[in-house]
Amino acid sequence: MTISARCVLSLIFPIVCAASIAKIVQAQAQANPSEVTFSSGNLVLHGFLYKPQGDGPFPALLWNHGSERRPGWLPDLAPIFLSRGYVLFIPHRRGQGRSPGDYIMDLLARASESGGPQARDKKLVELMEVHLGDQIAALTYLRGLPYVDTKRITVAGCSFGGIQTALMAERGLGVRAAVDFAGAAQTWKEAPDLRKRLRKAVQNAAVPILFVQAENDYDLTPSRELATEMEKSGKAHSMLVFPRFGKTAQDAHEFCVHGGEIWAPKVFSFLEAAEQ
Repeated sequence: MTISARCVLSLIFPIVCAASIAKIVQAQAQANPSEVTFSSGNLVLHGFLYKPQGDGPFPALLWNHGSERRPGWLPDLAPIFLSRGYVLFIPHRRGQGRSPGDYIMDLLARASESGGPQARDKKLVELMEVHLGDQIAALTYLRGLPYVDTKRITVAGCSFGGIQTALMAERGLGVRAAVDFAGAAQTWKEAPDLRKRLRKAVQNAAVPILFVQAENDYDLTPSRELATEMEKSGKAHSMLVFPRFGKTAQDAHEFCVHGGEIWAPKVFSFLEAAEQ
């Protein structure tokens, strides 16, 4: 149900609803990203940048895409952040979208063909570290923007991007918090090396992590086990499992992008608390 539909049904709070509609409409009008480039090693990578109206400084969120070949610019997601005064940066890691390099899923397929599941698992961990370098380069670029409040930068991501988010949380590097949407939900059971690496990352996390999934996602085990690891390590964290989303596990896996109106209130409450 859209915000407009909810407001029609909720006549008790017409002023609140009108304000919500106004913010979303204004944000949608602003949702025209700039394509930018940044350097990662010897590569020039691309990404899309959304900026609220005004001079800032604004809080910012770096969004880590998943394994899709063409991550795009996520126009459905942008108004959710713009309406709350956030800069949204969607960098394309090497080999995906408009960035040069070998596509990660092709590299994993080759590893699997040559060495089976164990080789694929090992290669996945290796590539996640390489892609972390791209994410760190993107963070450096984001920090250099004059209208970004460098003390209020968050990282988030979905699926492979959730893995990237957990790895960045381990590094810290001045970010305030991390939101892991369904990280490793499709790979957890078949990837013991990845499980080990992610457990280490959250045990050493330098910032709070929020784990988010819809209950009919492929596998809730990663969020549950990583949250447990953080609990044991005394690390600040939270976990949200939302009701079923869509009809299939893939629909639920894409809750991160298509369910923003549902998760936004609780996710932004987590981010506000992390800034205290």
